[in-house]
Amino acid sequence: MSELYKIDVEQSNGSQQSMMDYEGKVLLIVNTASKCGFTSQFEGLQHLYEKYENDGFEILGFPCDQFMNQEFSEQGEIESFCKLNYGVTFPIYKKVDVKGDDQSNLFQFLTSEKKGFLGGEIKWNFTKFLVDQDGKVIRRYPPQTTPAKIESDLINLIKK
Repeated sequence: MSELYKIDVEQSNGSQQSMMDYEGKVLLIVNTASKCGFTSQFEGLQHLYEKYENDGFEILGFPCDQFMNQEFSEQGEIESFCKLNYGVTFPIYKKVDVKGDDQSNLFQFLTSEKKGFLGGEIKWNFTKFLVDQDGKVIRRYPPQTTPAKIESDLINLIKK
């Protein structure tokens, strides 16, 4: 069993959820921010989600405020912003740290599995991790990679 499935994450309401709930699904895990230059990617992410959610695909959004304070302080504000401005229906989890001493267990796992251009640490909002049905991190995408550019990799995994 993948180490991914041994990790629990905190839902927006504060309850714990096991990543085991996503076993057998293709995942795109993204560290998000509501007030970032890349925030418009929510639109593309939502499009991918709507197109492939019935094919065993999930997007998991993890808000982060570690990059120039580009996230709202209140969880409710984050969720409202995503839903009202971009129609987001995929899960937005509790705000996390994606680097540093308080890095979440999930992002410790992801960054140890796929290093970025400058090493393991996440450098900015909207870094994306594509995970296969077995919990293996297949690819890491930098913030400037749009959701549309991920689609072909996603389709290859869904067909697997």
